[in-house]
Amino acid sequence: MGALDNDNVKRLFHCISELETEEECRAFFEDICTIKEVLDMTQRLDTAIQLDKGDNYQTISKDVGVSTATISRVRRCLDYGAGGYRLAIDRMKEAGEL
Repeated sequence: MGALDNDNVKRLFHCISELETEEECRAFFEDICTIKEVLDMTQRLDTAIQLDKGDNYQTISKDVGVSTATISRVRRCLDYGAGGYRLAIDRMKEAGEL
């Protein structure tokens, strides 16, 4: 984990985990991130979802509006990362959101 293994980052993650509703998350992320940062994260999650569905890079690039380099990075994280994308996607599937 390295760069993400410090008290300040742990405090941020704990703070996020304490948020209870979508509205609370929206308010927090509107305050802590720029609109572009939130939209960039949204694109990465959308990319991971489409990769999970088996969509190809060209389709994802067109649908999501990201470069193939971004798609490749998300693919690596989905396949070899810490498991965050997989956990989020699986939970969304369990909740019937995907």
